[in-house]
Amino acid sequence: MNKPLPSPSNDSSGPLRTIDIVSRGLTKRYRSERRFRRFGLAAIIASLVFLAFLFASIFLKGYSAFQQTYIRLDVSFDSEFLNQEALSSADYGGLVKRTLREMFPEAGGRREKRMLYQLVSTGAAFQIREMALKDPGIIGKKRSVWVPADDDVDMLFKGNVDRSGPEGQRRLKDVQLQWIDRLQAQGRIEKRLNKTFFTAGDSRDPELAGIRGAVAGSFFTLVITLVLSFPIGAASAVYLEEFAPKNRWTDLIEVNINNLAAVPSIVFGLLGLAVFLNFFGLPRSAPVVGGLVLTLMTLPTIIIASRASLQSVPPSIREAALGVGASKMQMVAHHVLPLAMPGMLTGTIIGMARALGESAPLLMIGMVAFIVDIPLGFTDPSTVLPVQIYLWADSPERAFVERTSAATMALLAFLIVMNATAVILRKRFERRW
Repeated sequence: MNKPLPSPSNDSSGPLRTIDIVSRGLTKRYRSERRFRRFGLAAIIASLVFLAFLFASIFLKGYSAFQQTYIRLDVSFDSEFLNQEALSSADYGGLVKRTLREMFPEAGGRREKRMLYQLVSTGAAFQIREMALKDPGIIGKKRSVWVPADDDVDMLFKGNVDRSGPEGQRRLKDVQLQWIDRLQAQGRIEKRLNKTFFTAGDSRDPELAGIRGAVAGSFFTLVITLVLSFPIGAASAVYLEEFAPKNRWTDLIEVNINNLAAVPSIVFGLLGLAVFLNFFGLPRSAPVVGGLVLTLMTLPTIIIASRASLQSVPPSIREAALGVGASKMQMVAHHVLPLAMPGMLTGTIIGMARALGESAPLLMIGMVAFIVDIPLGFTDPSTVLPVQIYLWADSPERAFVERTSAATMALLAFLIVMNATAVILRKRFERRW
Protein backbone atom coordinates (compact mmCIF):
# COMPACT_ATOMS: atom_id res chain seq x y z
CA MET A 1 0.00 0.00 0.00
CA ASN A 2 1.44 3.36 -1.06
CA LYS A 3 2.17 5.81 1.74
CA PRO A 4 0.99 9.44 1.32
CA LEU A 5 3.62 12.07 0.45
CA PRO A 6 4.72 14.25 3.34
CA SER A 7 3.34 17.80 3.29
CA PRO A 8 5.77 20.77 3.20
CA SER A 9 6.94 21.62 6.66
CA ASN A 10 6.96 25.15 8.03
CA ASP A 11 9.53 24.25 10.60
CA SER A 12 12.73 26.26 10.22
CA SER A 13 14.76 23.15 10.78
CA GLY A 14 13.07 21.40 7.87
CA PRO A 15 14.09 21.47 4.18
CA LEU A 16 14.22 24.90 2.48
CA ARG A 17 11.39 25.83 0.21
CA THR A 18 12.01 26.88 -3.39
CA ILE A 19 10.91 30.44 -2.71
CA ASP A 20 13.42 30.70 0.14
CA ILE A 21 16.24 29.49 -2.09
CA VAL A 22 15.27 31.98 -4.82
CA SER A 23 14.99 34.86 -2.34
CA ARG A 24 18.37 34.08 -0.86
CA GLY A 25 19.89 33.92 -4.37
CA LEU A 26 18.27 37.21 -5.37
CA THR A 27 19.65 38.94 -2.32
CA LYS A 28 23.15 37.74 -3.12
CA ARG A 29 22.73 38.70 -6.77
CA TYR A 30 21.54 42.23 -5.93
CA ARG A 31 24.44 42.66 -3.53
CA SER A 32 26.91 41.59 -6.23
CA GLU A 33 25.28 43.93 -8.73
CA ARG A 34 25.56 46.91 -6.37
CA ARG A 35 29.19 46.05 -5.68
CA PHE A 36 29.92 45.81 -9.41
CA ARG A 37 28.27 49.19 -10.03
CA ARG A 38 30.37 50.75 -7.27
CA PHE A 39 33.55 49.32 -8.78
CA GLY A 40 32.58 50.66 -12.20
CA LEU A 41 31.82 54.11 -10.80
CA ALA A 42 35.11 54.11 -8.89
CA ALA A 43 36.99 53.17 -12.07
CA ILE A 44 35.37 56.03 -13.98
CA ILE A 45 36.15 58.50 -11.19
CA ALA A 46 39.77 57.31 -11.03
CA SER A 47 40.12 57.67 -14.80
CA LEU A 48 38.73 61.21 -14.70
CA VAL A 49 41.04 62.12 -11.80
CA PHE A 50 44.12 60.83 -13.64
CA LEU A 51 43.04 62.57 -16.84
CA ALA A 52 42.47 65.84 -14.98
CA PHE A 53 45.87 65.47 -13.31
CA LEU A 54 47.50 64.92 -16.70
CA PHE A 55 45.83 67.94 -18.29
CA ALA A 56 46.56 70.12 -15.26
CA SER A 57 50.23 69.08 -15.28
CA ILE A 58 50.58 69.91 -18.98
CA PHE A 59 48.76 73.23 -18.59
CA LEU A 60 50.72 74.36 -15.53
CA LYS A 61 54.01 73.62 -17.27
CA GLY A 62 53.04 75.03 -20.67
CA TYR A 63 50.83 78.08 -20.24
CA SER A 64 53.84 80.32 -19.51
CA ALA A 65 55.20 79.61 -23.02
CA PHE A 66 52.49 81.86 -24.44
CA GLN A 67 54.32 84.80 -22.88
CA GLN A 68 57.84 86.01 -23.56
CA THR A 69 60.07 88.51 -21.79
CA TYR A 70 61.13 91.50 -23.90
CA ILE A 71 63.74 94.23 -23.34
CA ARG A 72 63.44 97.75 -24.76
CA LEU A 73 66.56 99.01 -26.50
CA ASP A 74 67.09 102.54 -27.80
CA VAL A 75 68.84 101.68 -31.06
CA SER A 76 70.62 104.38 -33.06
CA PHE A 77 70.56 103.49 -36.76
CA ASP A 78 73.68 105.54 -37.54
CA SER A 79 74.44 106.12 -41.20
CA GLU A 80 78.15 105.62 -40.43
CA PHE A 81 77.38 102.18 -39.02
CA LEU A 82 74.77 101.10 -41.59
CA ASN A 83 75.38 101.48 -45.32
CA GLN A 84 72.12 101.84 -47.26
CA GLU A 85 73.67 100.04 -50.21
CA ALA A 86 74.44 96.94 -48.12
CA LEU A 87 71.75 96.81 -45.47
CA SER A 88 71.28 93.07 -45.77
CA SER A 89 74.90 92.35 -44.85
CA ALA A 90 75.43 94.96 -42.12
CA ASP A 91 76.62 93.98 -38.65
CA TYR A 92 73.33 94.23 -36.77
CA GLY A 93 74.67 92.06 -33.98
CA GLY A 94 77.39 94.67 -33.40
CA LEU A 95 74.71 97.36 -33.37
CA VAL A 96 72.86 95.54 -30.57
CA LYS A 97 76.06 95.12 -28.59
CA ARG A 98 76.93 98.78 -28.93
CA THR A 99 73.46 99.74 -27.68
CA LEU A 100 73.89 97.52 -24.61
CA ARG A 101 77.31 99.03 -23.88
CA GLU A 102 75.82 102.51 -24.02
CA MET A 103 73.09 101.47 -21.58
CA PHE A 104 75.60 99.89 -19.15
CA PRO A 105 78.92 101.73 -19.61
CA GLU A 106 80.27 100.30 -16.33
CA ALA A 107 80.55 96.84 -17.92
CA GLY A 108 84.28 96.41 -18.43
CA GLY A 109 86.40 93.54 -19.58
CA ARG A 110 85.57 90.84 -22.04
CA ARG A 111 83.90 88.59 -19.46
CA GLU A 112 81.45 91.22 -18.21
CA LYS A 113 80.67 92.40 -21.73
CA ARG A 114 79.96 88.85 -22.76
CA MET A 115 77.57 88.46 -19.82
CA LEU A 116 75.93 91.77 -20.78
CA TYR A 117 75.36 90.60 -24.34
CA GLN A 118 73.77 87.40 -23.02
CA LEU A 119 70.82 89.35 -21.61
CA VAL A 120 69.37 89.75 -25.10
CA SER A 121 68.44 86.98 -27.51
CA THR A 122 70.42 86.47 -30.69
CA GLY A 123 67.14 87.08 -32.51
CA ALA A 124 67.38 90.79 -31.66
CA ALA A 125 69.86 91.31 -34.50
CA PHE A 126 67.50 89.68 -37.02
CA GLN A 127 64.60 91.80 -35.76
CA ILE A 128 66.54 95.03 -36.22
CA ARG A 129 67.70 93.85 -39.64
CA GLU A 130 64.10 93.32 -40.72
CA MET A 131 63.23 96.83 -39.53
CA ALA A 132 66.03 98.37 -41.56
CA LEU A 133 65.22 96.39 -44.71
CA LYS A 134 61.52 97.18 -44.43
CA ASP A 135 62.05 100.92 -43.90
CA PRO A 136 65.45 102.20 -45.10
CA GLY A 137 64.38 105.69 -44.09
CA ILE A 138 65.06 104.74 -40.50
CA ILE A 139 68.80 105.14 -41.14
CA GLY A 140 70.15 108.09 -39.17
CA LYS A 141 67.36 107.96 -36.57
CA LYS A 142 66.93 106.54 -33.10
CA ARG A 143 64.14 104.09 -32.32
CA SER A 144 62.95 102.20 -29.25
CA VAL A 145 62.76 98.51 -30.09
CA TRP A 146 61.37 95.71 -27.92
CA VAL A 147 63.59 92.69 -28.52
CA PRO A 148 63.26 89.19 -26.98
CA ALA A 149 65.31 88.54 -23.88
CA ASP A 150 67.51 85.50 -23.51
CA ASP A 151 65.81 82.34 -22.28
CA ASP A 152 67.59 82.52 -18.91
CA VAL A 153 66.21 86.02 -18.31
CA ASP A 154 62.79 84.82 -19.43
CA MET A 155 62.91 81.92 -16.98
CA LEU A 156 63.89 84.33 -14.19
CA PHE A 157 60.85 86.54 -14.81
CA LYS A 158 58.57 83.50 -14.94
CA GLY A 159 59.72 82.35 -11.52
CA ASN A 160 61.67 79.31 -12.69
CA VAL A 161 65.06 80.54 -11.45
CA ASP A 162 65.95 80.82 -7.76
CA ARG A 163 68.02 83.99 -7.53
CA SER A 164 68.67 83.51 -3.79
CA GLY A 165 70.95 80.53 -4.30
CA PRO A 166 74.74 80.57 -4.61
CA GLU A 167 76.05 82.28 -7.72
CA GLY A 168 77.91 79.17 -8.82
CA GLN A 169 74.64 77.23 -9.03
CA ARG A 170 72.85 79.81 -11.20
CA ARG A 171 73.10 80.46 -14.92
CA LEU A 172 72.60 84.19 -14.22
CA LYS A 173 75.40 85.82 -12.26
CA ASP A 174 75.00 88.52 -9.63
CA VAL A 175 76.06 91.33 -11.94
CA GLN A 176 73.50 90.20 -14.51
CA LEU A 177 70.80 90.23 -11.84
CA GLN A 178 71.78 93.82 -11.00
CA TRP A 179 71.46 94.84 -14.65
CA ILE A 180 68.08 93.12 -14.89
CA ASP A 181 66.84 94.91 -11.77
CA ARG A 182 67.92 98.24 -13.26
CA LEU A 183 66.10 97.48 -16.50
CA GLN A 184 62.98 96.58 -14.53
CA ALA A 185 63.20 99.80 -12.49
CA GLN A 186 63.46 101.81 -15.74
CA GLY A 187 60.44 100.03 -17.26
CA ARG A 188 62.57 98.52 -19.99
CA ILE A 189 61.71 94.89 -19.40
CA GLU A 190 58.28 93.23 -19.38
CA LYS A 191 56.36 90.11 -20.41
CA ARG A 192 54.25 90.16 -23.57
CA LEU A 193 52.29 87.77 -25.73
CA ASN A 194 54.70 85.35 -27.38
CA LYS A 195 53.65 85.69 -31.02
CA THR A 196 56.87 84.00 -32.10
CA PHE A 197 55.61 80.71 -30.70
CA PHE A 198 52.80 80.71 -33.29
CA THR A 199 54.60 82.32 -36.24
CA ALA A 200 58.12 80.86 -36.24
CA GLY A 201 59.68 77.50 -36.97
CA ASP A 202 62.11 75.54 -34.87
CA SER A 203 65.22 77.17 -33.41
CA ARG A 204 68.20 76.30 -31.24
CA ASP A 205 67.24 79.22 -29.00
CA PRO A 206 64.10 78.54 -26.95
CA GLU A 207 62.92 82.15 -27.07
CA LEU A 208 62.89 82.02 -30.90
CA ALA A 209 61.33 78.55 -31.31
CA GLY A 210 57.78 78.18 -32.63
CA ILE A 211 55.32 75.57 -33.85
CA ARG A 212 54.33 77.05 -37.20
CA GLY A 213 56.69 74.81 -39.17
CA ALA A 214 55.45 71.70 -37.35
CA VAL A 215 51.80 72.70 -37.83
CA ALA A 216 52.36 73.26 -41.56
CA GLY A 217 54.14 69.90 -41.86
CA SER A 218 51.30 68.15 -40.02
CA PHE A 219 48.76 69.82 -42.31
CA PHE A 220 50.48 68.73 -45.53
CA THR A 221 51.02 65.22 -44.17
CA LEU A 222 47.38 64.82 -43.15
CA VAL A 223 46.16 66.12 -46.51
CA ILE A 224 48.13 63.39 -48.28
CA THR A 225 46.85 60.82 -45.78
CA LEU A 226 43.21 61.86 -46.21
CA VAL A 227 43.33 62.03 -50.02
CA LEU A 228 44.76 58.51 -50.23
CA SER A 229 43.30 56.63 -47.27
CA PHE A 230 39.61 57.56 -47.48
CA PRO A 231 38.94 56.58 -51.13
CA ILE A 232 41.02 53.42 -50.91
CA GLY A 233 39.61 52.39 -47.53
CA ALA A 234 35.99 53.09 -48.50
CA ALA A 235 36.31 51.25 -51.82
CA SER A 236 37.94 48.27 -50.14
CA ALA A 237 35.20 48.09 -47.52
CA VAL A 238 32.43 48.29 -50.13
CA TYR A 239 33.99 45.53 -52.22
CA LEU A 240 34.61 43.20 -49.29
CA GLU A 241 31.16 43.74 -47.81
CA GLU A 242 28.96 43.91 -50.90
CA PHE A 243 30.69 42.26 -53.87
CA ALA A 244 33.46 39.91 -52.74
CA PRO A 245 32.54 36.20 -52.72
CA LYS A 246 32.70 34.46 -49.37
CA ASN A 247 35.57 32.01 -49.65
CA ARG A 248 38.94 31.25 -48.13
CA TRP A 249 40.68 34.12 -49.92
CA THR A 250 38.34 36.79 -48.62
CA ASP A 251 38.52 35.23 -45.17
CA LEU A 252 42.32 35.44 -45.35
CA ILE A 253 42.13 39.07 -46.46
CA GLU A 254 39.78 39.95 -43.59
CA VAL A 255 42.02 38.26 -41.03
CA ASN A 256 45.08 40.12 -42.34
CA ILE A 257 43.27 43.47 -42.27
CA ASN A 258 42.28 42.87 -38.65
CA ASN A 259 45.86 41.89 -37.81
CA LEU A 260 47.31 44.96 -39.54
CA ALA A 261 45.18 47.21 -37.33
CA ALA A 262 47.14 45.91 -34.31
CA VAL A 263 50.63 46.11 -35.84
CA PRO A 264 52.94 48.60 -34.04
CA SER A 265 53.21 51.85 -35.95
CA ILE A 266 56.99 51.73 -36.14
CA VAL A 267 56.70 48.69 -38.43
CA PHE A 268 54.98 50.90 -41.00
CA GLY A 269 57.87 53.35 -40.61
CA LEU A 270 60.34 50.60 -41.43
CA LEU A 271 58.23 49.67 -44.46
CA GLY A 272 58.21 53.28 -45.64
CA LEU A 273 61.97 53.53 -45.16
CA ALA A 274 62.58 50.40 -47.22
CA VAL A 275 60.04 51.05 -49.99
CA PHE A 276 59.46 54.78 -50.41
CA LEU A 277 62.95 56.04 -49.56
CA ASN A 278 65.39 53.28 -50.44
CA PHE A 279 63.53 51.73 -53.38
CA PHE A 280 61.61 54.61 -54.98
CA GLY A 281 64.07 57.31 -53.88
CA LEU A 282 61.50 59.80 -52.58
CA PRO A 283 62.84 62.80 -50.58
CA ARG A 284 63.46 62.36 -46.89
CA SER A 285 61.59 64.40 -44.30
CA ALA A 286 58.91 65.28 -46.87
CA PRO A 287 55.17 65.36 -46.08
CA VAL A 288 54.45 63.25 -49.17
CA VAL A 289 56.42 60.33 -47.71
CA GLY A 290 54.93 60.86 -44.27
CA GLY A 291 51.45 60.86 -45.81
CA LEU A 292 52.14 57.60 -47.63
CA VAL A 293 53.37 55.91 -44.46
CA LEU A 294 50.42 57.14 -42.40
CA THR A 295 48.06 56.01 -45.18
CA LEU A 296 49.32 52.45 -44.80
CA MET A 297 48.89 52.71 -41.05
CA THR A 298 45.32 54.12 -41.08
CA LEU A 299 43.89 51.98 -43.90
CA PRO A 300 43.03 48.97 -41.67
CA THR A 301 41.23 51.22 -39.19
CA ILE A 302 39.22 52.93 -41.93
CA ILE A 303 38.33 49.64 -43.64
CA ILE A 304 37.12 48.04 -40.39
CA ALA A 305 35.04 51.10 -39.43
CA SER A 306 33.60 51.37 -42.95
CA ARG A 307 32.60 47.71 -43.02
CA ALA A 308 30.91 48.06 -39.65
CA SER A 309 28.98 51.04 -40.99
CA LEU A 310 27.91 49.11 -44.09
CA GLN A 311 26.79 46.19 -41.94
CA SER A 312 24.61 48.52 -39.88
CA VAL A 313 22.42 49.32 -42.92
CA PRO A 314 19.27 47.11 -42.61
CA PRO A 315 18.93 44.30 -45.19
CA SER A 316 15.46 45.62 -46.02
CA ILE A 317 17.08 48.62 -47.74
CA ARG A 318 18.98 46.32 -50.06
CA GLU A 319 15.98 44.07 -50.68
CA ALA A 320 13.70 47.01 -51.44
CA ALA A 321 16.17 48.49 -53.94
CA LEU A 322 16.66 45.18 -55.71
CA GLY A 323 12.90 44.57 -55.65
CA VAL A 324 12.15 47.71 -57.69
CA GLY A 325 14.64 46.69 -60.38
CA ALA A 326 17.88 48.37 -59.29
CA SER A 327 21.11 46.62 -60.14
CA LYS A 328 23.50 45.67 -57.35
CA MET A 329 25.77 48.58 -58.21
CA GLN A 330 22.82 51.00 -58.14
CA MET A 331 21.64 49.52 -54.88
CA VAL A 332 25.05 50.11 -53.27
CA ALA A 333 25.72 53.52 -54.80
CA HIS A 334 22.26 55.06 -54.40
CA HIS A 335 20.97 53.49 -51.19
CA VAL A 336 23.50 51.64 -49.03
CA LEU A 337 26.51 53.92 -49.40
CA PRO A 338 24.69 57.21 -48.58
CA LEU A 339 23.25 55.66 -45.43
CA ALA A 340 26.64 54.26 -44.35
CA MET A 341 28.64 57.38 -45.24
CA PRO A 342 28.34 59.12 -41.80
CA GLY A 343 29.83 56.11 -40.05
CA MET A 344 32.55 55.81 -42.68
CA LEU A 345 33.45 59.49 -42.27
CA THR A 346 33.55 59.05 -38.50
CA GLY A 347 35.95 56.12 -38.81
CA THR A 348 38.11 58.13 -41.21
CA ILE A 349 38.35 61.10 -38.84
CA ILE A 350 39.26 58.82 -35.94
CA GLY A 351 41.95 57.23 -38.11
CA MET A 352 43.23 60.71 -39.05
CA ALA A 353 43.32 61.71 -35.38
CA ARG A 354 45.46 58.66 -34.67
CA ALA A 355 47.74 59.58 -37.58
CA LEU A 356 48.09 63.15 -36.24
CA GLY A 357 49.46 61.86 -32.95
CA GLU A 358 51.94 59.37 -34.40
CA SER A 359 55.67 60.00 -34.27
CA ALA A 360 57.38 56.58 -34.43
CA PRO A 361 56.77 55.88 -38.15
CA LEU A 362 57.79 59.43 -39.09
CA LEU A 363 61.04 59.17 -37.14
CA MET A 364 62.03 56.26 -39.38
CA ILE A 365 61.68 58.32 -42.58
CA GLY A 366 63.80 61.22 -41.39
CA MET A 367 61.21 63.72 -40.18
CA VAL A 368 63.23 64.04 -36.98
CA ALA A 369 65.68 66.41 -38.70
CA PHE A 370 66.19 69.96 -37.39
CA ILE A 371 64.27 72.13 -39.86
CA VAL A 372 63.97 75.90 -39.41
CA ASP A 373 62.18 76.96 -42.60
CA ILE A 374 58.40 76.80 -42.88
CA PRO A 375 57.41 74.14 -45.48
CA LEU A 376 55.49 75.54 -48.44
CA GLY A 377 54.67 72.32 -50.28
CA PHE A 378 54.33 68.57 -50.07
CA THR A 379 57.96 67.90 -51.01
CA ASP A 380 59.65 70.50 -48.78
CA PRO A 381 61.60 69.22 -45.76
CA SER A 382 59.39 69.47 -42.68
CA THR A 383 58.51 67.98 -39.35
CA VAL A 384 55.21 67.35 -37.54
CA LEU A 385 53.90 68.30 -34.11
CA PRO A 386 54.57 64.96 -32.33
CA VAL A 387 58.14 64.88 -33.63
CA GLN A 388 58.62 68.55 -32.69
CA ILE A 389 57.49 67.72 -29.16
CA TYR A 390 59.95 64.81 -29.09
CA LEU A 391 62.83 67.07 -30.19
CA TRP A 392 62.07 69.77 -27.63
CA ALA A 393 61.64 67.23 -24.83
CA ASP A 394 65.17 66.03 -25.52
CA SER A 395 66.66 69.56 -25.28
CA PRO A 396 68.57 70.44 -22.09
CA GLU A 397 67.40 74.07 -21.78
CA ARG A 398 64.77 74.72 -19.10
CA ALA A 399 62.84 77.02 -21.45
CA PHE A 400 62.17 74.11 -23.81
CA VAL A 401 60.22 72.33 -21.04
CA GLU A 402 57.40 74.87 -21.17
CA ARG A 403 57.45 74.91 -24.97
CA THR A 404 57.17 71.12 -24.99
CA SER A 405 54.06 71.32 -22.82
CA ALA A 406 52.64 74.20 -24.88
CA ALA A 407 53.11 72.22 -28.11
CA THR A 408 51.43 69.25 -26.42
CA MET A 409 48.49 71.51 -25.58
CA ALA A 410 48.25 72.53 -29.24
CA LEU A 411 48.35 68.87 -30.33
CA LEU A 412 45.65 67.92 -27.82
CA ALA A 413 43.51 70.81 -29.06
CA PHE A 414 43.74 69.49 -32.63
CA LEU A 415 42.89 65.97 -31.49
CA ILE A 416 39.89 67.18 -29.49
CA VAL A 417 38.63 69.16 -32.48
CA MET A 418 38.96 66.17 -34.79
CA ASN A 419 37.22 63.79 -32.39
CA ALA A 420 34.48 66.35 -31.73
CA THR A 421 33.99 66.64 -35.48
CA ALA A 422 33.54 62.87 -35.69
CA VAL A 423 30.91 62.94 -32.94
CA ILE A 424 29.07 65.85 -34.57
CA LEU A 425 29.03 64.11 -37.95
CA ARG A 426 27.60 60.96 -36.41
CA LYS A 427 24.93 62.85 -34.47
CA ARG A 428 24.07 65.02 -37.47
CA PHE A 429 23.73 62.38 -40.16
CA GLU A 430 23.05 59.18 -38.25
CA ARG A 431 19.70 57.59 -39.05
CA ARG A 432 17.85 55.14 -36.88
CA TRP A 433 15.63 52.38 -38.24
